[in-house]
Amino acid sequence: MAQEQLIRTVGGVRAAEIDTGLRAHMNKVYGTMSVGMLITFAVAWAVGTAPALLGIFRDPVTLSPNILGWIVMFAPLAMVFGFGAMINRFSAAAAQTFFYAFAAVMGLSMAWIFVAFTGFSIAQVFLITSIAFAGLSLYGYTTKKDISGWGAFLIMGVIGLVVAMIVNIFLQSPAIMFAISILGVLIFAGLTAYDTQKIKNDYIAHAAHGDQEWLAKSAIMGALNLYLDFINMFMFLLQLFGNRE
Repeated sequence: MAQEQLIRTVGGVRAAEIDTGLRAHMNKVYGTMSVGMLITFAVAWAVGTAPALLGIFRDPVTLSPNILGWIVMFAPLAMVFGFGAMINRFSAAAAQTFFYAFAAVMGLSMAWIFVAFTGFSIAQVFLITSIAFAGLSLYGYTTKKDISGWGAFLIMGVIGLVVAMIVNIFLQSPAIMFAISILGVLIFAGLTAYDTQKIKNDYIAHAAHGDQEWLAKSAIMGALNLYLDFINMFMFLLQLFGNRE
């Protein structure tokens, strides 16, 4: 009886430690993501509201990208793949620095929105995205349902979106862009909940090992995933509901 009570006590203490560690881990994830968002929108605003700077990447009238603009447009995609492939070689500090550099490049690629859309509609869509993201992430964190099965379908959906967007660069079809935007919102809404649950489950699975370096890098990778979910959901909602200048 005494042994059983001891097991329960130790188990309870261990569970409490995991809960405390998980909260700190999630705070690190959301904090890192928030700093990345701040960098992105600060860079986008600074470049997008300065015609001379924006003109380095795009035609100031048509907003069509030049060669440097195309490089900036696809650079975040290349950086994401590179980050995923090389994160194990990075220290936690280097991974965080890389993430912030990525956020700045993403800001350059998004700067055109401050010319194409009104400031009020950008702020309005940002608020809508923030509310939706918070609700979806909370669902992913609190639900008892295992939604890990969503992952394969959502990743396939992302690949399909990327292919469709590349094709539509040449077709310039408003109907296709409208369909892409709707699907994009749904896919990244699902990924927000999925990624949040995955971050939580990964922490619980590895917390017992006490590998602080791995946990620190895991928090940065989690921040990157949620950052991408937010940014993509924001951009697709802006295409749907933003008021153009």
